[in-house]
Amino acid sequence: MSCVLRRVLACSLLAATTAFGQEQATDKRESRTEFVEPFRPEAGKFAPLEKAHSYRGELVFVDHANRRGSLRVASTGKFRFNAPLPFALLPYGIVRYHGAPADLRDIPLGTMLHLHAFLPPDEKTSSVPVLPINSREKSGLGGPGSAPAENHVLLLEDEPSRCRREGLVWKLREVEIKNREGTITAVCESKQGGGGKSEEETLTFDAATRVWRGREYLRIEDLVAENAWPAAGKKALGDQPVWLGLTWKPTPGGVFTRFHISDIWLDEAALLNAQHHQTETHKAFMRGRWLPGWIDAVEYGKFGRAKVTATLFGGMDDSLYADFKKGVPALMNGVENTLKHTEGGTAGPTQMAARGIIEKVAKTPGDVPLGSSGIQIRFETDLVTEGLRPTRIVRVRPASWPDVHVPREEYLSDGPSSIDERFPTPAIFPKY
Repeated sequence: MSCVLRRVLACSLLAATTAFGQEQATDKRESRTEFVEPFRPEAGKFAPLEKAHSYRGELVFVDHANRRGSLRVASTGKFRFNAPLPFALLPYGIVRYHGAPADLRDIPLGTMLHLHAFLPPDEKTSSVPVLPINSREKSGLGGPGSAPAENHVLLLEDEPSRCRREGLVWKLREVEIKNREGTITAVCESKQGGGGKSEEETLTFDAATRVWRGREYLRIEDLVAENAWPAAGKKALGDQPVWLGLTWKPTPGGVFTRFHISDIWLDEAALLNAQHHQTETHKAFMRGRWLPGWIDAVEYGKFGRAKVTATLFGGMDDSLYADFKKGVPALMNGVENTLKHTEGGTAGPTQMAARGIIEKVAKTPGDVPLGSSGIQIRFETDLVTEGLRPTRIVRVRPASWPDVHVPREEYLSDGPSSIDERFPTPAIFPKY
């Protein structure tokens, strides 16, 4: 990778990472053990990150179309005994993968994730099971904390995303290897050190572990050939700073909670390259699905005219927000809390959406809560639709974005009144 290209890539992507990090308070590693009172979000208000219950676990199931899944939560007990905990993303919930914006569909099963979550905003319409408020205190085979009632997620991020947000790295202390697999002892802390005592962890790796350096994709045997790692036995690594992608695999030898390394990014250029690819993947995806937000106010005029004020949700790449400008033609459509289009059916959201002109784009002054972009738009339409009401969720796009029809599983043909379609039963599958 040339010095110029590396510098350009680093500057552009670090700016995006820094902007995301400024949206919320830092979640220190040790805060996971602190007790936070259960909190239930309210409609039309962004839930504060500091009131979220934080935990981590293995992604074991994904229903991307309904923005939900299941996580095997790491607790004090035996990890493999923990039954998967269903979770749902809040409408303004943010997903980060490789330090970049993401959709649930982008994250491989088995990935270890960090969640910051709340009680269901509305128990009657929750798309996942509602648990007793004191559920995280109950103890089963998995131990206390393996099934928290806080299963509606504000922020979901993988290990490198969390480390980038908090200014952390993994420092490799020792590797032990035999037949291209083995263990690494490492500690996760700030690059400069200090800031509290961090606990050393033992992690596994194998021949499938990916190693990244700059724009190179390496294998374990490449590190051995370079004498960076031994062919067999142990070698001290001198607190080498890296970023790690973590998963979980069943471990022999009676070890019940030990995590596995899927990826090692040896330098910042390597992680920035992964971040760049994920950012571009998400930008293309959002241009076809439209940016989500909610309605702040509606001023009704005559004969169906209305001025709609909406706040765009956060967590997207800045270039997407930059396309929302005063005087730009735009389309706005009502969506469900899962962000599925509700005004569309077989006609598609473009044909059914309210059309108009963006009259104003304003940036909210001061600190912006996580989940919000801090960008508010005022949109005037000559035919307001039913879904555009205060506190309701919408999707909006500039008219210049691609006019595509979303796949069948990502819209509701009967609108939000169909509970069976919102939370699909086995009947959703075709009869063959």
